[in-house]
Amino acid sequence: MSDGNVFLIIIALLPFAGALMPGLMIRAGRTACASFTAIPTALALTMLIVLAPDVMRGEVIQYELQWLPQLGLSASFFLDGLGLLFAGMILGVGLLITLYARFYLSGEDPMGQFYTYLLLFQGAMLGIVLSDNILLLLIFWELTSLSSFLLIGYWKHLPEGRQGARMALAVTGAGGLAMIGGMLILGNIVGSYNLTDILAAGDQIKAHDWYMPALILILLGAFTKSAQFPFHFWLPHAMAAPTPVSAYLHSATMVKAGVFLMARMWPALAGTEAWFYIVASVGLITMVVGAVIALFKDDLKALLAFSTVSHLGLLTMLLGFGTDKAAIAAVFHIINHLTFKAALFMTAGIVDHETHTRDIKRLGGLSALMPITAVIGTIAALSMAGIPLFNGFISKEKMLEEAAHTVWWDNPWIIGALATLGALFSVAYSLRFIFHVFGGPVRDDYPAKPHDPPFGMWAAPALLCIPVVLIGVMPHLAEPLVNVAAGAVTGVEQNAKLKLWHGLTPALYMSIIAVIGGAILLWLHKPLDRAWIAAPRPEAKTIFDALIAAVVSLTRRMTDLLFTGEISRYLAIFVAASVALGAVAWSGGGLAAPDRAPLPVDPVVWVGWVLLVAATGAVVLMHRHRFRALVLIGIIGLMISSGFVFLSAPDLALTQISVETVTILLLLIALHFLPKETPIESGVGRRLRDGVIALVAGGGVAAVAYAFLQRNVETISDYHLANSYEGGGGTNVVNVILVDFRGYDTYGEIIVLGIAGLIIFAVMEALLNGPAGRRLRNMELSQDRSRDRHPLMMVVATRVMMPIALMVGIYIFLRGHNQPGGGFVSGLVVSIALLMQYMASGFAWTQNRQRIEYHTLIGWGVIIAGLTGAGAWLAGKPFLTSAFGYVHWPPIEEFELATAMLFDLGVFLAVLGAVMLMLYSLSRLARHAGETVNVEPMDYDPVERQDKREGEA
Repeated sequence: MSDGNVFLIIIALLPFAGALMPGLMIRAGRTACASFTAIPTALALTMLIVLAPDVMRGEVIQYELQWLPQLGLSASFFLDGLGLLFAGMILGVGLLITLYARFYLSGEDPMGQFYTYLLLFQGAMLGIVLSDNILLLLIFWELTSLSSFLLIGYWKHLPEGRQGARMALAVTGAGGLAMIGGMLILGNIVGSYNLTDILAAGDQIKAHDWYMPALILILLGAFTKSAQFPFHFWLPHAMAAPTPVSAYLHSATMVKAGVFLMARMWPALAGTEAWFYIVASVGLITMVVGAVIALFKDDLKALLAFSTVSHLGLLTMLLGFGTDKAAIAAVFHIINHLTFKAALFMTAGIVDHETHTRDIKRLGGLSALMPITAVIGTIAALSMAGIPLFNGFISKEKMLEEAAHTVWWDNPWIIGALATLGALFSVAYSLRFIFHVFGGPVRDDYPAKPHDPPFGMWAAPALLCIPVVLIGVMPHLAEPLVNVAAGAVTGVEQNAKLKLWHGLTPALYMSIIAVIGGAILLWLHKPLDRAWIAAPRPEAKTIFDALIAAVVSLTRRMTDLLFTGEISRYLAIFVAASVALGAVAWSGGGLAAPDRAPLPVDPVVWVGWVLLVAATGAVVLMHRHRFRALVLIGIIGLMISSGFVFLSAPDLALTQISVETVTILLLLIALHFLPKETPIESGVGRRLRDGVIALVAGGGVAAVAYAFLQRNVETISDYHLANSYEGGGGTNVVNVILVDFRGYDTYGEIIVLGIAGLIIFAVMEALLNGPAGRRLRNMELSQDRSRDRHPLMMVVATRVMMPIALMVGIYIFLRGHNQPGGGFVSGLVVSIALLMQYMASGFAWTQNRQRIEYHTLIGWGVIIAGLTGAGAWLAGKPFLTSAFGYVHWPPIEEFELATAMLFDLGVFLAVLGAVMLMLYSLSRLARHAGETVNVEPMDYDPVERQDKREGEA
């Protein structure tokens, strides 16, 4: 086993990095765009080829990069035979699709966008087949659903394209959610989320009680992705995508992801009756149903789509058999299906591109008009039919051989008979593709004059036809890759011999029956087609649409019932549910006996508690009077601040007082535009109900708090107290927690605070520029306003306070690492100083003296904090690890320098910017409401008064 090959992660990430280029290079032309799309794919394929010899010798190449080890998530990749096969398919066909799409897409199609989506999808598929961590695999799995949604819906102007994309996302996304549950169960059973560990613990998994739930959930993910019955209906509707997308999804990617997953999880999940009966049965049904439907489809791509469904069922059935020979047959058919199906889809695209139709009933006779296309399509279709001398024949023979020797419910022939039936219909629709499209006389009613396309369009399918023929006549060429891939599936080294002639076996007779029966079905196609059209049958899409409509209708009724827009109802439901859950938890909590005696309570504390309760009750009783409620809320905040001081928490007290002051001032401005009283909206009964819920909820919280107070519990406080100075360089434990131990939380909080300020600004912008703004400007302002809204004494006082407040703010900022203070509190203190300037002299006068945009302050705060955190990476430390040291500059005493101060500076700027942006947003309402503003700092203007006196004299 080879470790640490960085090529693996580069291969996985190259398509994602390359996705940045097409959107830029399209400006240089379509060829340049296609070339720069091919470069990352070619580089990744080259690296894969470099690693291939080691894998072919049986080695497993690994690379691991720690990501989130606490969650068991690591960027782990490994390459074995199965991964080599699928990665080669994804990259090799990806190159051919890039070439084909260059000539297929019209000049009106946004090619840069297409290639970007294609590379994103390619990267997601590579991530699936190379991941050695199931959590990482799940991430890539969901990325395939999202990126395929973009590809399928690429032609946004087509309703069927949008619907097909939504259907694919809904079905595969739902299966992905089920698969997440199954994978997490496996990880918990094994005790590791590494895929190699899970694959090595197959016996442990199968013996576990949770094996069946895990199996069903994982198979749901695989079946939905690979369009297995009854989830097969989404795949044909994905045909609304451009043909390059269809060719890629159906041959090497997307739908093969489910097959890959079953093959990958084979050592961990296969070998049980449950695996056999679920997987083999679903695969057999899908194989037959898909083949039957394909025969009666008149759309070329629809015929090929259902043929893909059938062949995916074939592969699923083989993997479900659970034997080594079946695994070999499945791996071999994966290779063969890749070659002929990609070539067939590209051929169908060429026919559509040149004739402007995919309707088989409007085609025929194209062999004379499009000879090159006809040769390519015929070779690929004969392989799909399983005709000798083409690669599909050999893998079909191996499938029939395994089916003939598989017993299902003690019946030795049912699987063989149904497999032969599926092969028979496969021959029929393959021959129909040949004879109904290319055979027959030339018509004179084609929508467009058919002719072979340029070399660039038929080169890719022609290249794919080479292995179709080579492997068909010399199957031993594929032996090394088949054996190493099958060995990775089964976990046992394989040494299969692939031969064109296996003698007179049951599989040969079954194949002869399939070919003859298929020819007869083609001969009888017209009457059978009429019978098929006339016969009543369930339509999976109709059922799906009806189910979605029923779900939407049910959710709308529930929404109309529950979400009436009444906040009181929402709160009542939420609090009542919380109380109920809390009661259940409390009743089964099994609390230990109290081990802490109550401490004596000082009478002053009792008085403060009673006042706090009284103020809280007063808020409830007087909440309709907005100003009184605001005053009472301020009192409650100050009482809580006093409690923090009493409990020796000066940092919390400082923060609480600062927040209360800023909040009250901002709310005062907001109340300026609201009525004095809130109207009565609830009846007596509802108020009584809400009161009961509130009392029960409050009582429950009080009971929990009291229970904790009575018992000794372990906390992390001792760790922080012991490591604050040694690890963070500060004696103020609270500040060290905020800027070091839990600095990432603080970083997230300032981002959220900044976003809140920006949202308030954006909402106010929309409000003032919309209909509400026009109503606001037309609003009649009250005439009984104060004559001295900006009085002299307040202006003078705030001017004196401003430098003092700034000095206090700087002082609190600088001392914060070792004494109560810090960037958050200092930001609030400076905000209060600026708020007072606005209150004293008015919005316009103060705003005209603003030199820095508040948006800029928020941005710089977040950037400085982020860069400070990222700076730790330069020292090889985790994000936001702080560094500190002590400096002595005579005659100044020794002092500390810490990177935490830069982080705190970011906090300071973000807080200051957010608070002032909120004030700015609210203050703009006053100007739009027609309120007059001062051009001078105060209402009293001595020059104006002197002029008035002289005029009167």
